[in-house]
Amino acid sequence: MDGTRVSGRAVGRAVGRVAGYAAMAVVCAFILLPFVWMVLSSLKPNNEVFMVPVRWLPSTWHWEHYAQIWTKADMGTWLLNTVFFAVVVMLLQVATGSFAAYGFSKIAFPGRNTLFLVYVATMAVPWQAYMIPQFKMLSVIGLNDTRWSIILLQAFGAFGVFMMKQFYDTIPDELAEAARLDGMSEFGIWARIIVPLSGPSIAALAIITFTNTWNDYMGPLLYLRSPDLYTIQLGLKTFISQYDADYAMIMTGSVLSVLPILVVFLLGQKQFIEGIATSGMKG
Repeated sequence: MDGTRVSGRAVGRAVGRVAGYAAMAVVCAFILLPFVWMVLSSLKPNNEVFMVPVRWLPSTWHWEHYAQIWTKADMGTWLLNTVFFAVVVMLLQVATGSFAAYGFSKIAFPGRNTLFLVYVATMAVPWQAYMIPQFKMLSVIGLNDTRWSIILLQAFGAFGVFMMKQFYDTIPDELAEAARLDGMSEFGIWARIIVPLSGPSIAALAIITFTNTWNDYMGPLLYLRSPDLYTIQLGLKTFISQYDADYAMIMTGSVLSVLPILVVFLLGQKQFIEGIATSGMKG
């Protein structure tokens, strides 16, 4: 009888595991399907992109689309500008967010918890509520239509401070106290002790910031007017307005805009998952 019960439990666990994997496979297929359709559409003749019924595979494979788009659009400039903004904002947010989080986590000062709650509460305020004052402020100091407008707007973020503080709270305070007794400055403690221990969390914040900056459309739309400053999002909008009937080429540009983010995530997915887990932001 006991053997039968154990066997039944094992079968139940196996069935549950198979059902779980099957459900995850269905969800993954549902998520990946639009991306697969976009990639295949970029290789189709233009008249097959929106064919009814849907033809998934091209009748002829047009790999030349990925060469032609560089001559039809200023993709090089758009991609370089987007990479510049994404990398600079990522570095600044990681530096400012981790240093501010260190102060909130490891330095005791009056009103620390209240200030932290107020700062984090700004995440609940939608950007649309204060984008006009921001725009006027940057206009007054003459930073419209410059790279500084995008960099300064996104160099600081409450999300990064919150995320890094969650991880820093797990680091024993005794490490910082011992370093202070040895005469190390707060900046030295942060740079030489805390930062080396927080690699996964920093990687997770870097990937999130890079992705958000890369995908940002409203910021560049408001502040950038010169075509030589356009990001990939603005550039694709301009391209679509010029080639609104060239669907295959539009899909080609969309694929090129997604590939860098996909590569970054694939390279850092292990650190990203570990960083999210260790910062207490699961679920």
